[in-house]
Amino acid sequence: MAPPPFGANSAAARDVATVLHPYTDLQAHQEVGPVVISRGKGVRVWDDAGKEYIESVAGLWCAALGFDNERLVQAAVAQMRKLPFYHGFNAKSHEPMIDLAEMLVQRAPVPMSKVFFANSGSEANDSAIKMVWYMNNALGRPNKKKIIGRVKGYHGITVASASLTGLPANHRAFDVPLPGFLHTIAPHFYHAANPGESEDDFATRCADELDALIQKEGPDTVAAMWAEPVLGAGGVIVPPRGYFPKIQAVLKKHDVLLVADEVICGFWRTGNYWGCQTLDIVPDILTCAKALSSSYLPISAVMVNQRVFDALAKESHEIGTFGHGFTYSGHPVPAAVAIETLKIYDEMDIGTHVRAVGAHMQQELRRRFADHPLVGEVRGVGLLAAMELVQDKAAHRNFDPKERVGARLTKLVEEQGVIGRTVINDTLCFSPPLIINEDDVDEMLTRVGKALDELTVELRREQIAVVR
Repeated sequence: MAPPPFGANSAAARDVATVLHPYTDLQAHQEVGPVVISRGKGVRVWDDAGKEYIESVAGLWCAALGFDNERLVQAAVAQMRKLPFYHGFNAKSHEPMIDLAEMLVQRAPVPMSKVFFANSGSEANDSAIKMVWYMNNALGRPNKKKIIGRVKGYHGITVASASLTGLPANHRAFDVPLPGFLHTIAPHFYHAANPGESEDDFATRCADELDALIQKEGPDTVAAMWAEPVLGAGGVIVPPRGYFPKIQAVLKKHDVLLVADEVICGFWRTGNYWGCQTLDIVPDILTCAKALSSSYLPISAVMVNQRVFDALAKESHEIGTFGHGFTYSGHPVPAAVAIETLKIYDEMDIGTHVRAVGAHMQQELRRRFADHPLVGEVRGVGLLAAMELVQDKAAHRNFDPKERVGARLTKLVEEQGVIGRTVINDTLCFSPPLIINEDDVDEMLTRVGKALDELTVELRREQIAVVR
């Protein structure tokens, strides 16, 4: 057997020997090894061999201010020196947690009452699930506990949040979803619309299917629905205009809470401060993470409205405590970095920048790739986009997953100097740092185009692609 493509004492070899990687083919990794990233600057990162890459997804949709923001570094250093750790248990507090909670409530898309802090989007959504259950116990509705997610939705990977997620790879072999977690249709017009159906009619059908699901389960058993404004890991799916008002009318009719998962869409990613503002959503609970600190340190948040908080407060008083929380909830150092991050967004007027550069990225993606023989759909909003590859463009038919076309494109894109990410249905996603400029967008798409053309040649040679 040929030796692996990395030296025996290299960082890659040491990684293979000791690290269990998330979202990785663990067996293949033993032979192929990792790409070891050693430094970053702006929208670019470099591996340990010195190769430069444009980071087209900002790490994991999250490094909004790029990879070398000195103000965030100094915010962490200053807080480490002043108070490197304290907790929020048993009514203890500290100024960074208080200041950040105030800033989030002030910036919320709808009136919110309180903020609970956690360490990741998964933890935030898991916490919100527990809050919904706790609330209904407080209100004397012990059967109103079922949670609805959407097919292709992504809300995390704890046992509960993975149950809420609607992606096969997050369920298979993990024994999830747990009982009580339901999934309704993904609002993806490209794949799910009936022949001749308008976007408005499709949105109405999505709402009707949700209504039917709640009626079937029993409205007195359904507690909440989770929704990303734009579905991220499910393929950057932008719902049709009017979708959320129709969905919310159904939820209101059955007294079902709406939880907006803003982990990807929050903090200007879609061109507004919140995806809720872009997609006309009025949530009862909002979860956020990632760009909250530009992901320089782990932190997430759950915002709840007054109705939810009142129920939590009532039940915690009867029990004597709200028995939920994490050692690092509201940790002062990540909180200080998040505070500085929000200040930078305000000072930069990052929203104006995102709307301008986002419009350019959306236009260029469509101009360059919409007519490409392998591209079925280009979609997105703001600095969030996707390009879905299909085997048959006319039929909207995807490639057989066994062909691993998306993984092949990711590898070719990487060889061209772009770190990309493909998700379900061979969909290449774009979510670059919010600070990206138009020249870097153009360079990123030029490199992607070269990789796509190379893949096209390979697939035609292998007679995998449909040639028209």
